[in-house]
Amino acid sequence: MTGAPVVFVVDDDSSVRSSLKFLLSTVGLQVESCDSADSFLHKKLPDAPSCLVLDVRLPGLSGLDFQRELAARNIGIPIIFLTGHGDIPMSVRAMKAGAVEFLTKPFRDQDLLDAVRLALEQDRARREQEKETVLFQRRFDSLTSREQEVISKVASGMLNKQIADQLGTAESTVKVQRSRAMEKMHAESVVDLVRMIERLKDPSRKPR
Repeated sequence: MTGAPVVFVVDDDSSVRSSLKFLLSTVGLQVESCDSADSFLHKKLPDAPSCLVLDVRLPGLSGLDFQRELAARNIGIPIIFLTGHGDIPMSVRAMKAGAVEFLTKPFRDQDLLDAVRLALEQDRARREQEKETVLFQRRFDSLTSREQEVISKVASGMLNKQIADQLGTAESTVKVQRSRAMEKMHAESVVDLVRMIERLKDPSRKPR
């Protein structure tokens, strides 16, 4: 079962960490704080929606370099940057790399709370999508190799007769294999099946 959302605050200034922890706790959020990127990397991330409130200037790995490092490690936690020394190129770089928000100190408390709410929603959606993709893959793996072949061709837009011609089999056989495969995939329609196959080809694809 998924736990309660967690906000990670990474800032080398203890007073900033304390004030952010207090602010976020006022809206009922669980907060964990770190003084460096390295200390965050040694944490075990929870099985729950989470996000990262990150200072741009940090000892060791900078916030922007840390963003790149997280991407390299395939850690998809949404990031909200805070900085007292921001500039436009820096914010553009952060946002292009997928940051949810780039706030310049001093910022409005509500702006941060709104950004955190958005980031947690994004992470919740990402986690749900990943779970769904694993489920689709498990179902696809349960198919016979011929059933996999047939529904992959169905998903590419081919008709039963075209599939039969290409596979050198009877159209009635293709119909049976297609029907069994759709049942095993729990696909209610061809549109549903296409969505599943597209997701398996590209797990990052946004749900339609």
